[in-house]
Order: sequence, then structure tokens, then C-alpha cells
Amino acid sequence: MTNIAFLGLGIMGGSMAINIAKHNLAVTAWNRTAGRPIAAIAAAAGVKIAETIEQAVTNADIAITCVSDVQDVRSILLGENSVATHAKQGTLIIDMSTIGSQAAREIAKELQAKGLRFLDAPVSGGDIGAQNATLTIMVGGDRLDFEEALPIFQAMGKSITYCGESGNGQAIKLCNQLLCAVNLASVCEAIEFAINQGVDPKLVVEVCSTGAAGSWQLANLGNKIIDGDFAPGFAIKHMSKDLRLAKEALGENSKPLPAFEFTSQLFNLVKAMDDGQGSEQGTHAIIRAYRE
Repeated sequence: MTNIAFLGLGIMGGSMAINIAKHNLAVTAWNRTAGRPIAAIAAAAGVKIAETIEQAVTNADIAITCVSDVQDVRSILLGENSVATHAKQGTLIIDMSTIGSQAAREIAKELQAKGLRFLDAPVSGGDIGAQNATLTIMVGGDRLDFEEALPIFQAMGKSITYCGESGNGQAIKLCNQLLCAVNLASVCEAIEFAINQGVDPKLVVEVCSTGAAGSWQLANLGNKIIDGDFAPGFAIKHMSKDLRLAKEALGENSKPLPAFEFTSQLFNLVKAMDDGQGSEQGTHAIIRAYRE
């Protein structure tokens, strides 16, 4: 049986590790913050909980990371007492965080130099997709490594696509985030326009979701925006980080992308609200940029 290490039991990672275990795969998980409630839930689902990275990866054939940002991935994979320190030669490393194409390509080269394989496999679908194993997974790296990992991806996601060489999965994920962010801003503007016109904004969700203007953002977040329910499925701070990565990937000499630039400003405005606590709200809280 393939031994799998899963590193990062956050909002997304906890559910993803559980879904792998549900497919009768051997999973050992580690989290930077010990004692989180999700660890007990994962353990009840058959996930073995490790106290250290070493315990998690020493016997692993595949090690999966799902954390917040580039520095977190680097620390876990390449830092002191990291995956690179303790994993056996030939271990397949799969990073399912969002870290941008440039970082993914750099990490791939550094791991290869240490005799380890690497796939970048960011996901889309939020906490609901993670819980229901319906994530969209975009994968970059060696094709044979992708085929080896496919059964594990299928335990977590519904749409799994091989995107080509290292970094390409991350590049497509950034395209996904750009689409989500700009579309979410348009949902907010349509709701504000309906209110301006004296129309019940819930009709925007009910009617427009069924036509050419329909989108996941409108159908799933429209009523939450209207009701002022900003509980996070995916937080402002994470989207703001992803848009920062997209800007870094664009470089200074790229063509202007005005919708992207404007939407990035909206997220940064809300991120700074409430003495920085606005960053913890769901992405749909960008309606606050229009109202406050």
C-alpha cells in the first residue's frame, strides 16, 4: 500500500486528508499547530496523526502539502527538519497550496537536486469542495508522476487536469483566481445596481443565475452578500495573497489588466478594515468596499 503524508490540516487540508483516508489509503498527517479540532476528526476517519514532519514523511511514498503561502511551503519542504531532510529518495512531493508559478518552478528544481520528485497541484472549490471531494485540481510536473498520483487526486476532486510542466498548475490556478475575483466584483456591482433601482436584490441571484450571467460566485455567494453573512469559505486574506502572486507573475513589463488591478484594490481595502480583521472575512465581503 502507498504510504501518504499529508502536511497541513487547515480549512481545506483537513477535509482533503480525510477524503484520502476514506479511499482506504494509508494517511499520516501533521499540522504546524497541534491540537486543532480537525485533527481529532481526521483521526476518527482513519488518519494517523504525527507529532513531527519526520514522523509523517520518513516512510512516505507521497508527501502532500496544503498550507498558506510561499514561505510556509518552503519551510516545510526545504527548511530545517523539513520534508527534504527526512523523506526517502524518490518520494513524490505534491504541493496543493497556491504559491504562484515562479515559486513552484524554483521549488521543483531544488527538490529534484535532492533526489525528490515534485508536482504543483493547486485546487479550487473552497471548503465545500474540499468537504465533498469535488475540488478542481490543476497539476503541473512530470506526466508519469501525475499518472501515479491520479488515484489520490480522484479521492479529493472531481475535475483533475494535467496542465504540463512544473509551474503550469499554479499558472492556471492564478487565472482561476483572477476570474473569481473579477466576477465577484461584478456580482457586488449588480446587487448594488438592483438596490439603486428599487428592486429586491435576491431577484438578481434567482433570475440571473439561470442565464448567460450565471456563475458559481453569483449562485453560491450572492444571497450571502445580500444577507451580510461574511463567514469565510475562502478568506479575503487568501484571495489578496493570490492576487499578489498573480501580480508578481505578470512582471513589470506586462500589458495592463485594468479589471484585475481594480479588483485587487477592492480586496486590499477590505483587508485593511476593522484594524486588519477584515482580512478574516469571506471573499464576498468585498461588497464592503462599495458600502463603507
